[in-house]
Amino acid sequence: MNGGGMLSRLAESLYWIGRYVERADDTARIVDAYVHRVVEDPFNDDNATCRSLFAILGIEVGEEEEGPLTISSVLDRLVFDAQNPSSIAGALAAAHENARRAREAISSEMWVCLNATRNDLPRRQSLAGTIGPATYLQFVRERAALFNGLADATISRDDGWQFLVLGRSLERIDMTARLLEGRLVAAEHSPDWLTLLRASGAMESFLRASSGLAQPAEIASFLLLDRLFPRSAYHALSVADGCLDRLTPGTTRTGITDHAKRTIGAARNRLEFADPDRLVEELPDVLDFLERACAVANDEVTTRYFRQVAPVLWEAEVQP
Repeated sequence: MNGGGMLSRLAESLYWIGRYVERADDTARIVDAYVHRVVEDPFNDDNATCRSLFAILGIEVGEEEEGPLTISSVLDRLVFDAQNPSSIAGALAAAHENARRAREAISSEMWVCLNATRNDLPRRQSLAGTIGPATYLQFVRERAALFNGLADATISRDDGWQFLVLGRSLERIDMTARLLEGRLVAAEHSPDWLTLLRASGAMESFLRASSGLAQPAEIASFLLLDRLFPRSAYHALSVADGCLDRLTPGTTRTGITDHAKRTIGAARNRLEFADPDRLVEELPDVLDFLERACAVANDEVTTRYFRQVAPVLWEAEVQP
């Protein structure tokens, strides 16, 4: 049990439901951006673009693997593979399984949403084979939004809620960092900055908040540092920090004793005092720092609150 009396198995399931639903949502956004890149640019190097997408999502692909990669191979591995927890179908299947285990801790409407989503995926995949993946990816984004809306509206703000939102927030930070990293590791083969805004669901909010041209520095600052946009890294860090504070309130005379809260607080402070004018040149270090902070915080949350059983992780996170 955690400090508030919730069974650790329920807390763990809720945490991973939050992470898996967010993973499916963000992966759908990223894949959609890259698919549009391939379709819209007749001179694009499809193989390099697909390899850069795999790299962003932490999946190793050897240069010798079955010749050049195509969008079809991306969709098979990152979208439709229900056995791969790094794919959309795999993440939703894992979210469904965790919801089944934590049935008493979520609302009936949340359960129905996840159950209906999982059951409809094969039909959506078949449809994507005839008219393209856009409708499948849109369906996933809409169902993730529906699930999060139902969670907001139908369960109490108790410890279970805190773990659900904590998982969602950590996944969101990591995926925002991965999306921006694509501009660094393979800028020639990744979507432009405006497409990254669309992939983050941030285009309209950015245009309302921005007073000038959509320069890379402005876009990076918005996605990382903005205090009001809910998908920015800083905002997600603030939400995660609040969740940890409510799960284990209080400090000692010598400071914070919760290791996860210390890690999240350090990452939040790094962004809070970052210089927007120098952010682009410091972006590689900042993104690497955020990804490592998310991995460390995940381990620390697991150690403190959950049973010591290895969870289903990202393909890239599985230790040898």
